[in-house]
Amino acid sequence: MSSLGVYIELKEGKVKKTNLELLTLVHQNGQSATAIMFADDAGGYVEELGAYGVEQIIQITGLEGPNSYPEVRSGQLAEIIKEQGLSDFIGTHSAHGKDLLPRVAARLGAPLATDCIGVDFEQGVATKPMYAGKVIAQVKLTGRHRLYTMRPNTITPEKAAAGTTPKIKTVAATAGTPLSQIKEIVKGVAGRIDLTEAQIIVSGGRGMKDKENFKLLEEMADCLGAAVGASRAVGQTGKTVNPVLYIACGISGAIQHFAGMKTSKVIVAINKDPEAPIFKKADFGIVGDLFKVLPVLTEELKKVMKGD
Repeated sequence: MSSLGVYIELKEGKVKKTNLELLTLVHQNGQSATAIMFADDAGGYVEELGAYGVEQIIQITGLEGPNSYPEVRSGQLAEIIKEQGLSDFIGTHSAHGKDLLPRVAARLGAPLATDCIGVDFEQGVATKPMYAGKVIAQVKLTGRHRLYTMRPNTITPEKAAAGTTPKIKTVAATAGTPLSQIKEIVKGVAGRIDLTEAQIIVSGGRGMKDKENFKLLEEMADCLGAAVGASRAVGQTGKTVNPVLYIACGISGAIQHFAGMKTSKVIVAINKDPEAPIFKKADFGIVGDLFKVLPVLTEELKKVMKGD
């Protein structure tokens, strides 16, 4: 079996698109993968994961109650990585991945490269931005096990040239002792896409003036199937995003904010100040009052989306 493991995250019972990006990276490197997931019945994922070149699926069952805690899950993953002899293990640089994989690396005493935009598994070299994106570094990992987290939206998912029919191996979770206690999980707005995984982001800054005005952004986002962000939520002190399209509304374009969204494929800026720094970084710009521009732009987008 493959000596390369991919951690599969599920959301509402479905394989997340970012996982398919990881599997694409693996088969583009000329390798196959062992998919590891927390699920009681992985049978429904065989066809989809096999299409992306997965050789084996390891399902970890019985993770209810205290066994669902990160420190318990990390212990399960570390044991499987050792038992399977996986030299490389990769997950998504998502909120869950950023919490889980460092714990796994600590248990293994293994190196971890986070927020990667490329990985050469054969050489053990990860490519990643550093110093707020000012440089792109290549980091060499050494050791029996090497771990990585991959930035979402870096790779376009593509099925493997030759599909497989992966075998399923079941591992029953062993009892663990959590060191923390989860009091409450607060979900985001229903139907909204996570910022770090969104293909399209509509983001607002100080120019929005009041939180009530973000309804203008939400209406546009609903039209585009986009996530809604804010200048404080994206940047050095917030999240790093990597969408195909980033629409900045009333955002001046301070370097701290730009550091968190500079890898966006296309940047559109709307600002009434023609000298705003964001225009120097944007691919397209609209100089105007966003409270007049946004309603008109949203209506035009609705027409386009409907095919009018």
